[in-house]
Amino acid sequence: MSNTIVDQIYEAAFVPEQWSHALQSVAAETGCASGVIATWDAEQLPQGFRATPLVRPAVESTMRSPQGQDSRRFTALHGVINDGFTSIDSLLSREAFDTDPIQVGLRALGLESQAATAIPMPSGELVCISFERRLADGPFDERAISGLNELRPHLARAGLMAARLGLERAQTTVSGLRAIGLPAVVLTLSGRVLATNDLFDALPSTFLPSSHGGLAINDVDANRLFQASVSATRSLNEPLVRSIPIVARDGRDALVVHVLPLRRAAHEIFSGGDLLVVATTVRPNASTPSPSILMGLFDLTPSEVKLAVALASGNTVQQAASEASIRLTTARTYLDRIFRKTGTHQQSQLVALLKSTHAIDSR
Repeated sequence: MSNTIVDQIYEAAFVPEQWSHALQSVAAETGCASGVIATWDAEQLPQGFRATPLVRPAVESTMRSPQGQDSRRFTALHGVINDGFTSIDSLLSREAFDTDPIQVGLRALGLESQAATAIPMPSGELVCISFERRLADGPFDERAISGLNELRPHLARAGLMAARLGLERAQTTVSGLRAIGLPAVVLTLSGRVLATNDLFDALPSTFLPSSHGGLAINDVDANRLFQASVSATRSLNEPLVRSIPIVARDGRDALVVHVLPLRRAAHEIFSGGDLLVVATTVRPNASTPSPSILMGLFDLTPSEVKLAVALASGNTVQQAASEASIRLTTARTYLDRIFRKTGTHQQSQLVALLKSTHAIDSR
């Protein structure tokens, strides 16, 4: 997927009026005519939305209408919250799909198929993103869904910022860091610290100063992934992961560190900073982790998530492969990717980390 599209997505995180352009670019790349992002706060009350011009009036009507809020597609979408982008018409019966109030509104605009994803945020908010196709362009095929899922991790991180900011524009470095309400630090492309907020400063045992005004994480595996992410951004490459887990240790809760590039207008808002590093706190819990959280935190694909959850439930790799109806060699390939994305090296270490992600602190 084009780096320009990724840059637009991260810019929109802090400059919400740019969401229309970012969504339109994603739509054009995946054979769609329109796109929408909508956010709900931690109490599940609607915060707002941004949309491309074609559907903006219809979405505004839906968000204000009780009938629109009661659409069956919302319930259906929550049922597959762990599967990434999903074609809505595959979730509803023909009758339910045809009579759905949102579908009636889309058809009035010449639109038919819709692919959507619901992304629960670590701090309790919910972000829903959808893209729509014209009737003449046919339903979503596997290639289009794959293209959308390729962008989902970027959309999730940008969505986290959009939800924390209430889809409002970050005005300055100081006010922006305060409004995010999570531990955050702004870095230059070289990794030098430009600004921090009070929540970040309260984590001195986790984040350490390094040479030349830089930053390090007090965890060998996490720091390796973090430095690789900063270095890749400096080289204008896309890093393997931008969401980095830090395991719980010595009474310290587990954390996930998100590395967001500050692109275009966002670069100016944050005093010429190039990276925003945000930490979300994870409380230990012995239960099986939420797949939706795994997708959002570790950039895992739906297939990798299914394997990770199976392993965290106590299955062997062979048992997990059998349950997922995939070859053992395929499962081992997925496991290798999971190791690299989570900074772990063996299955027991991975399971311990995954089980620590069951419950996440709210604001």
